[in-house]
Amino acid sequence: MNLPCILRQFPIPSSLFVLTLVVSAFAQTPQLQMSHTAEDLRGVSVVSRQIAWASGTHGTYLRTTDGGRNWTPAQVPEAATLDFRGVIAFSADEAFLMSSGPGDQSRIYHTSDAGKHWQLQFKNTSPQGFFDSIAFWDPTHGIVLGDPIADEAGKLKFELLQTNDGQSWRPIPSSRLPEALPGEGAFAASNSCIAILVEMWKSRASAPHMDNQWKSGPSGPRQSPNNERALAPAESDRNIWFATGGKVARVFHSADRGETWQVFDTPVQQGPDSAGIFSIAFRDPLHGVIAGGDYKRPKADGPNLAFTEDGGKTWTLSQIHPQAYFSAVTYDLEVNRTAIGQHTEDGDKKIRIRRTTPERLFIIGPDFVFDFRPPSNPTRINGKRGTGFNAASPNGHGGALIVGPKGAIASIP
Repeated sequence: MNLPCILRQFPIPSSLFVLTLVVSAFAQTPQLQMSHTAEDLRGVSVVSRQIAWASGTHGTYLRTTDGGRNWTPAQVPEAATLDFRGVIAFSADEAFLMSSGPGDQSRIYHTSDAGKHWQLQFKNTSPQGFFDSIAFWDPTHGIVLGDPIADEAGKLKFELLQTNDGQSWRPIPSSRLPEALPGEGAFAASNSCIAILVEMWKSRASAPHMDNQWKSGPSGPRQSPNNERALAPAESDRNIWFATGGKVARVFHSADRGETWQVFDTPVQQGPDSAGIFSIAFRDPLHGVIAGGDYKRPKADGPNLAFTEDGGKTWTLSQIHPQAYFSAVTYDLEVNRTAIGQHTEDGDKKIRIRRTTPERLFIIGPDFVFDFRPPSNPTRINGKRGTGFNAASPNGHGGALIVGPKGAIASIP
């Protein structure tokens, strides 16, 4: 679902606490980084403490290999008219870019040499097509979400593409997908309206050249001697969630990588074409968050934030007030890694995820970030005057990297 260039309640169990958020300015500010571009940025992907990529308007992508001290912007050849709303990176050399736009303006590119060469892997040929979000389990297995298009029977179905080799893309047959409702779409606001689990880590010691080998020990990540770690999606996990907006705000879930689907209603603001769920994230197969609102009314108070404890089947509105329009939400993976506990029940040997603490989330508003560490009140982190925010990517060492309009890049420890 398109957005203008300038922009495109946490179920807290009553047994724990209920809070009212007083929205006020705090002393904290994000640590701004010099991007050396004035393009609007909506895509960001942290690979490790040192390596990250970002993407934006006019075919722009950026890369840092020194922890953000130096960002190098560049433009994909013959892509000056494209808006790269999504980037997924796996090393200093390898990254995928997704552009959003009507018809053939929605494309997928790949580089394996730090942008010296880009391969156009897919161009949308449907006039009604519009890509919204891209995600990867590993460098060869990924998925792209697009707005609904009519199938051969004339039924509207969300467009979903998958790759199993990191090179060619095929659609998930529309016969497997539930119908989209009239006026329902997805938002290409922050490359986060589709979610998979990110809970494993890779060691640079295991892949000194390409950082493409994933390693994880039974009790947590194995670390290289220099303590360098990087994010890696949970390759064995088969969950996919995506969130919608417009006339309805729903969550679609597949537990088998797109073979079968269920759809669940949510209480998040919906109705206008500009309202709905803009971002979805899960910390484990059961616990997740959705955030959104109405981007045409960015200061309107909710309901814009909700949480699930059953994998997305039911959603509970946050008790935080006032709220605002939220374009993105992500978990702090270093903090939450210790919150993911498993135990085996007697009898049927069923594995169950239990809710433990600590927990931390980043909720992205137009010009602020909520640093949320339940059960404490969220801290509102304001940007410098004139600084806006669109999207976020968690850092494997804790914190997040956020990007926004006019080349804004900032980190939160």
